[in-house]
Amino acid sequence: MSTPAETQSPRERSWIFITVLVLLGVVTLAGVLAFTRGVNDAQAQNKANELINALTEVGARTPDVDQVARVLGDDGGATCENPNEALSRAVLLSQLTNGASGPGARPVIADSRVVQGQLLIIEIYCPDELDDFKDFVGDLKTDDVAGS
Repeated sequence: MSTPAETQSPRERSWIFITVLVLLGVVTLAGVLAFTRGVNDAQAQNKANELINALTEVGARTPDVDQVARVLGDDGGATCENPNEALSRAVLLSQLTNGASGPGARPVIADSRVVQGQLLIIEIYCPDELDDFKDFVGDLKTDDVAGS
């Protein structure tokens, strides 16, 4: 095998490198600007504090304020996206099973506190969805099965 002779001048190669570096810089800058869009603001922090206080009142373990603000933002994130649509309800119901997969999966009588956190999130972040979600949760068969 032989190596072909170089036909480009050093000046041509330097323009290619400079162009690639400029494009890389532009893409990096765009990525940094897009990332800063997810920074927490005061409203997200306030709502996170409100949720943590509500969780504390019901005796639940509470995450860090920054974690809640990052996940839920100021609008409730994925929890408030479509909480009363069929797919969201199906996902919730699929989590209230015995843990088996495939044909062994069976619904269970879940603990009455299992959706309490989600109710608090909806109450704080998207209260307009709360009544419909409470109706749905009220139809679930729950009991005090996990103890205190």
